[in-house]
Amino acid sequence: MNHDNPSSFHHDHIRVGDVNLHFAECGRGKPLLLVPGWPQSWYAWRKVMPGLAAHGRRVLAVDPRGMGDSDKPAQGYDLSTVANDFHRLAEALQLMSDGPLDVAGHDVGAWISYAWAADHPGDIRRLALYDAALPGITPPAPAGIVDEVANTRTWHFGFNRLQDLPEQLVEGRERLYLDWLFRNKLRDRSAITPADLDEYTRVFSAPGAARAGFNYYRALFNEGGLERNRQRGEHPLAIPVMAWGASDGVRDALLRTMKQVADSATGGVIESCGHYIPEEAPEVVTRQLMDFFSD
Repeated sequence: MNHDNPSSFHHDHIRVGDVNLHFAECGRGKPLLLVPGWPQSWYAWRKVMPGLAAHGRRVLAVDPRGMGDSDKPAQGYDLSTVANDFHRLAEALQLMSDGPLDVAGHDVGAWISYAWAADHPGDIRRLALYDAALPGITPPAPAGIVDEVANTRTWHFGFNRLQDLPEQLVEGRERLYLDWLFRNKLRDRSAITPADLDEYTRVFSAPGAARAGFNYYRALFNEGGLERNRQRGEHPLAIPVMAWGASDGVRDALLRTMKQVADSATGGVIESCGHYIPEEAPEVVTRQLMDFFSD
């Protein structure tokens, strides 16, 4: 299987409430579900999926609402709604017929996966999270002007949540915007090729896609969204959690966060790696997930 060729995977859509969700899958066996982050799609997991499938798993990577080739409605980007999308998708595809699911999420996909585990505690057997902070739970950065490195990595959090302006500035310049993000948050810039950038630009340029992606930030980074996540953290997850940050990303902040909100959390830092871990270190991620999700 050529992991860089999207046609190597089976693609489908399923209706879940008010949205059609797109997913790609490969392999057979016990299901394992992967959730991508912003500004990406299922494609972020393309290098990891074949290895997991080779170990006897049915691997599904799902585009959350507003991302990839899933529908992009105007509303519904709060984590409660998106977590419920995944709960209903798992039910509709009968992924939990033999017990709870193994789930991994990266970036915004980690926000979604954590909310799913917290809001629907019977759905997930083991949860793996990659390079994200959990807003409302992870301690915020100190106030004031951050240094150049931190600004390069985090400036978009403030930009993305602005009302209407990001869409207007990015429209017609989607490739430039995405290329800047990838180049500045990768350590190994060859991990996302021009052809990969073409695919990410394709889905990010679709009608409503940029607004939908920005709406994830608008829905969470406000008093209500942060408070809802803080409340989730008051009820620690009873399932095993694995949390890894990139050396050029959140480092051990994600593991420290999960130790606050889960009864059992392991993980650490992936060295010599940028934020887009599934693409920069796919062999490492594949090995970690197989070890963690094995019986």
